Amino acid sequence: MIAILERKHAILITEFDRYVVEHPEFAVKIPRNAQIVLQVEGDEEYNEWSRQLAERQREPGQRVVYVKVKGLKPARSRLLKPEVAVA
Repeated sequence: MIAILERKHAILITEFDRYVVEHPEFAVKIPRNAQIVLQVEGDEEYNEWSRQLAERQREPGQRVVYVKVKGLKPARSRLLKPEVAVA
């Protein structure tokens, strides 16, 4: 089960990083060097795991920021005009 939570976390972190780059106005709300704790609405198992992970990784005195998301949109390909060449 931990492998599933780790995979979900990796996906969420990647998407969070992408969101912050695309929405700098959102990033401004987050204190510098803060410990980010992602929380997914309705997924208490992941949320508890994420809080425990953050607590283990947190530096002394480091601020904690909880970011709650409603979920993820379905994954879609981002390829632009792929072509097939059969040899």
